[in-house]
This record gives sequence, structure tokens and C-alpha cells, in this order.
Amino acid sequence: MKKLTKGQIALVVIVLVLIIDQVVKIWVKTHMYIGQAIHVTDWFYIAFIENNGMAFGMEVGSKLFLTLFRIVAVVLLVWVLWRVKNKPQMPTGFIVCLALIIAGAAGNIFDCLFYGLLFDNPMPPMVASFVPGEGYAGLFYGRVVDMLYFPLFSFYWPDWMPWIGGERFEFFRPVFNIADSAISVGVGCLILFYHRYLSTDHKKEAKPQ
Repeated sequence: MKKLTKGQIALVVIVLVLIIDQVVKIWVKTHMYIGQAIHVTDWFYIAFIENNGMAFGMEVGSKLFLTLFRIVAVVLLVWVLWRVKNKPQMPTGFIVCLALIIAGAAGNIFDCLFYGLLFDNPMPPMVASFVPGEGYAGLFYGRVVDMLYFPLFSFYWPDWMPWIGGERFEFFRPVFNIADSAISVGVGCLILFYHRYLSTDHKKEAKPQ
């Protein structure tokens, strides 16, 4: 059996992540209402929320700017991947990390671009329906679907602590999706295992003498 090239491996990773991400999001959107949570274990829930912002439900800047920023970032990452995929000094793991980041960003871009056009937005406890061209928002203004919630542990800060005394602390509070996970894993592995390939010194070393 012919061995896959680094470029082919990257393509497989991107396609698989995109398919899994969209299948999960569409199932949640068409089978759950916003705010609904399914108890899986005490530390894991399927909790359906939507957001206009970036990863993990953060709200930063305008909707149109964020969507355009994501598109530009993905285009740049694809260009970088295309440039380095055939370089022998680049390990396969580095290529996979780039592919995970590209796939994750592209998955959330798809939500922003098309979900507003493809789905309606009923009031809970009604669930969304597929209504192409008659959705709740225009192109670029769809909302990102999140559903993975891991409240691993929680506690209350002691009353004597200033500012936060008596407040409840929960880890991990953000609700996220498969695309966010792919971005986080890709970035985390790049930093932990492949950071030297991002440095200027390594680029100088890689140049032929």
C-alpha cells in the first residue's frame, strides 16, 4: 500500500475534522433547543449554546470583522501549509498540527457564513429546522454552535478573600465545540513539541549553505 504524503495526511485530517464537526453541530442544532443540556456524566454535559464570537464562546469585536478575520487567517495558514508540506525537515506532526488549526477555524467559519441562511431560530423548547434561504440571518452573520461542557470540579472561594469571597469557581466553565478542540490541540502541540520549527533561528538553520 502506497504511503500517504504529508500533504495527503493534512487533507485527510482537515476533511475528517470538518465532517465530524459539522455532523455534531447539525445534530445538536436540529435535535436540541438553545439552553438544553444532556447529562452524560457529572463532569460532562452536551449543552447547546450559540455565540457570535471566537473560540470557547468569547465575544470579541464585531461579527463581520471576526468572520473576515477567520477567513484571512485560514487562507494564510493554508498558504503556510502548502509551502512547508513537502520540506523534508518538517515533521509530519507539525503538518498535522497546522491541519488541525485550519480545520477548526474553517469549521467555525462555515457556521458564521451559512448557518444564518440555512436554519431558523425558534424559541425554546422548539428545535431549529433546515430552511435554506429563509434563515434567521444573512451571509456572514450566522452563530457558532457550541455543545461540549466539562464542569470538572467547582468550589466556593472563602468569604474572607477580597473581591471574589463567597463566589463560586468552576473548572472548566467554557462551552466549546469540535472545531475549538482541533484548534486548541493543534496550537498546544505546536507550542509543546514543534516550537523550534516556528523560530527564526530554525529557519536560518534550514537554509542550504
